[in-house]
Amino acid sequence: MAVIEANALSKRYGESTVLDSIDLQVEEGEIFGFLGPNGAGKSTFIDILLDFRRPTSGQLSVLGHDSQRESKIVRQRSGILPDGYELYSRLPGRQHIEFAATVAGVDSRPDRVLARVGLEGDGDQPVGSYSKGMCQRLALGMVLASDPDLLILDEPASGLDPNGIQQLQEIVREEADRGTTVFFSSHLLEQVEAVCDRVGILNDGELLAVDAIDALQEAIGGSSELLLTVDDQPIESSLRSLEELDGITDVDADGTTIRLSCSDPAVKSKAITQTSSAGLTVTDVDVQRRSLEELFSEYTEAGDR
Repeated sequence: MAVIEANALSKRYGESTVLDSIDLQVEEGEIFGFLGPNGAGKSTFIDILLDFRRPTSGQLSVLGHDSQRESKIVRQRSGILPDGYELYSRLPGRQHIEFAATVAGVDSRPDRVLARVGLEGDGDQPVGSYSKGMCQRLALGMVLASDPDLLILDEPASGLDPNGIQQLQEIVREEADRGTTVFFSSHLLEQVEAVCDRVGILNDGELLAVDAIDALQEAIGGSSELLLTVDDQPIESSLRSLEELDGITDVDADGTTIRLSCSDPAVKSKAITQTSSAGLTVTDVDVQRRSLEELFSEYTEAGDR
């Protein structure tokens, strides 16, 4: 089931096009990364999801409901951690969690939620004494307390330390495992890469690509590196035989490590077989692909040309 389904969705302000005919489907239980530079249109798309703004044209359904005609139901079943939010500095964290659960009409379990976001023992402190990272944890807890079917995270790692980021990633995976759909918008691409099933790259209002990271890598014809650790230093003839394989663009050796640049993913298994045929025993295999950040740069730079 498509939890988010956009068809030819556009938003214009006068002569300025913020979203240009977006077609997108996000499936139930999927962790979807929504990427784009500042001003790409990500926040506008999220606002339209929740009917805070209206599209100029096109259709959008969320959780099987029309995002405009049935916006109340959509909001009841969705939880959003926005990039900017306000907490009540005089109230303790526990009361924030209780309030969020009450508004959503679900059972209040503040101790469990506070522990889940790493604020166990801090629930009775006023929020005005919280650090930025603690406030971000609390805001995430308020969203989780509402038990949403669609979890929308807009720059969720803001202010979090490495432990907090790891905990966030674990929570995202747990939510997806229980069937929640996670829409993850962030400029911190290494975090998106760590948890997302698929990503969409938005630039100047245009959705340039939507796919798994491996598929995006293959679509632009980029090379990845295959590192083979062998039991002995390779001789020159074995390296030449690897260079002759179609799909290998470069071969280099450093001690017992052979580094191969592969333009075709299918050549990796052939390279391993060829290395074994040359009389070397492969003791370890590692694949190094380009990072999501590098892919993102290539897609957006190509879109600007």
